[in-house]
Amino acid sequence: MNSFSRKAAFRIAAVSIVLAALASVAAWFVAREKAEESTVALAIEESQRLISHSGAIYRPDAAATEHAVQAAKAITGGLFDIAEIYDRNGLKLAETMTTEGEEVEPLLSSHGPPAYTRASYESINLADGRWVLRVFVPLRESLEAPRSAVTGYFEGVRVVPEWQQAQMRSDALGIAALVGLAAVLCGAAIYPVVVNLSAENERRARDVLGAHLSTMEALGRAIAKRDSDTGGHNCRVAWIAIRLAEQLGVAGSDMQALIVGSFLHDIGKIAIPDAILLKPGKLDESEFSIMRTHVEQGEEIIGGIGWLEKARNVVSGHHEKWDGTGYPRRLEGLAIPLSARIFAVADVFDALCSRRPYKEAMGFEAAMAILERDAGRHFDPRVMDAFRQVSREIHDRLACCSDEECRALLDERVRSHFGLA
Repeated sequence: MNSFSRKAAFRIAAVSIVLAALASVAAWFVAREKAEESTVALAIEESQRLISHSGAIYRPDAAATEHAVQAAKAITGGLFDIAEIYDRNGLKLAETMTTEGEEVEPLLSSHGPPAYTRASYESINLADGRWVLRVFVPLRESLEAPRSAVTGYFEGVRVVPEWQQAQMRSDALGIAALVGLAAVLCGAAIYPVVVNLSAENERRARDVLGAHLSTMEALGRAIAKRDSDTGGHNCRVAWIAIRLAEQLGVAGSDMQALIVGSFLHDIGKIAIPDAILLKPGKLDESEFSIMRTHVEQGEEIIGGIGWLEKARNVVSGHHEKWDGTGYPRRLEGLAIPLSARIFAVADVFDALCSRRPYKEAMGFEAAMAILERDAGRHFDPRVMDAFRQVSREIHDRLACCSDEECRALLDERVRSHFGLA
């Protein structure tokens, strides 16, 4: 099982657990609400039926109280632990309660004479952990006349028994188990589809990325061939920049941006005339002014092309200098992007150590002497500190490499940092 497959399996299992937990909580609240609603519905129906049958609240004589007591006793002990019956004026006619009702009655809030016209209820969690439902029911002459005048009131208290709460918990767990099982079965069914689709998407993404990198490398080589007698410069300078960036701890998207910028740093030279670009001698001031425009030309070329935008910092900043005397924006110090500061060291080192139409390759000691002289002026001192630690290794490794071998070295590091290894 590969990394993605393990992640997919873990996520499906996690979703199943979360769904089961949510279903359990939801089922508990639904069961609780249903218990409350059914208790109120039964209270309305039973109290109306029993009290109407006894005629307790409709009798104008002294027998009303006796009949109310009988009705209250009939209701108490079954659905309710406390039963209270009032006449239409809010005068209490009867009150009966079970032993448990007597225990909870002092814990309930008192209220004035009833005067409500609609049934309602309260759900109360007592401090001792008991769950109490308290219902308030206006009584009318018949169940078939819900809008007739109120002829009395019934108030009942039910202490929800443990067996009912246990049943609710059991129902909640059952629903949670069913939801969890359904989620697991669905996950098991879609798991191979998800894995296959993701693997295919990953393969296509890798193909597209590989094509981008190949195109970018080819473009970089084409640019380098205009500026020297070999297309190996871009490979060497990119590998040097990567090695130096690794020494500095650069990784992830920052490393990828440096790599893209290394390939395309001189892309603006496409717009520079050959007479200036390939001139064997030193450029005069007007020629150098034209040469310097390759930075802006490069920014314009890559502008608006999504996957080339990563190159912007190197393209725009690789000729800036630490002391602010570079071009085109005369940026100074940390205002210069780190990728451009890294690339500047790599670019100058390769330029010094490579043969060009106008010069021979310089030895390691001579090249390092020039870089050391410009540390703190052209180059970031911290970047130079890191370069000193790997410069000999870099020089010796590239000194014996052909262009093809250098390209292989670079390809290995590029694939590693772009996740294509």
